[in-house]
Amino acid sequence: MEKIRVVLYGIGAIGTRIARFLLEKEGVEIVGAIDVAKDKVGKDLGEELDLDGRFGVVVSNDPKAVFSKVCADIVVHATSSYLKDVYPQIAPLAKYGVNVISTCEELSYPYVSEPELAKKLDALGVKYGTTFLGTGINPGFLMDTLVIALTGVCKKVSRIEVERVMNAATRRVPFQKKIGAGLTVKEFEKKLREKAITGHVGLEQSIGMIADALKWQLDKISVDPVKPVIATTNVASEAVKVKRGQVAGLKQSAQGFVGGKERITLEFQAYIGAEEEYDAVTIDGVPPIHQKISPCVHGDFATIAVIVNSIPKVINAPPGLVTMIDLPIPSAALKDMRKHL
Repeated sequence: MEKIRVVLYGIGAIGTRIARFLLEKEGVEIVGAIDVAKDKVGKDLGEELDLDGRFGVVVSNDPKAVFSKVCADIVVHATSSYLKDVYPQIAPLAKYGVNVISTCEELSYPYVSEPELAKKLDALGVKYGTTFLGTGINPGFLMDTLVIALTGVCKKVSRIEVERVMNAATRRVPFQKKIGAGLTVKEFEKKLREKAITGHVGLEQSIGMIADALKWQLDKISVDPVKPVIATTNVASEAVKVKRGQVAGLKQSAQGFVGGKERITLEFQAYIGAEEEYDAVTIDGVPPIHQKISPCVHGDFATIAVIVNSIPKVINAPPGLVTMIDLPIPSAALKDMRKHL
């Protein structure tokens, strides 16, 4: 039985963690690596992964050159949150006959934000017999796929509310910086205007996916502006100190309206010093559902796991653009991944 051959596209913080997790799996082989960063190109992948000795795969900035030398089953892509930025990277991969699974948040359900690009990707996949999927922990699971699964025991669903609250002190330092921890309110607002802080990407996609699964015709999706979470006491992580009155992180919410009524509400909070971390789903239905995961699922670990565990499902999926609601129920692919094909 042949191994699943993987090409990595994007060797950043998440990409390298995905690579290390893949190395723990039987039945998987990393055969190529792509990145545009000058400090990575030309290096052996083993150096980027902090392995002892050479790995034998050199990071390239030329996908054409990589696929002229290797035969791959799937590309694991981790570069950007926005489909406009990602499309030029992943669309040309279809002609090489490889499937693509990406961390791009907008790709998780691109029909609400980039419908034309979604159509083009789907057509490319069908033409070349390959599959595209965007997923992760959120969007991709906690605020959409899990919610959809929970509605499976309901005779009726009237309204859905989802909350995710994270203590950013336990997350990567770049993430803490990304949410504005340690800034003054004025500094935070300035970075918002400059789009150096963007808030949570994916709320719109999660609402679209939930509505699609329930066959609700959305009137509109409303995404509220990003708001700072102000520290009421001095709080800190190992790397960032936040004084009382400074920004500890951010919060953002979004709503989906059906028949003029707010039927889906998503709320995301990430800040240093959160007293309780949790993921909660409340479904007003028959029967009502109240589900809470406490502490909340760790985003980095879970994103890596969802991406890797989805590889066999994507390889087996029909060609075209798919979302998590088109695939079998998510599950861990332990040990030899070939047994899951």
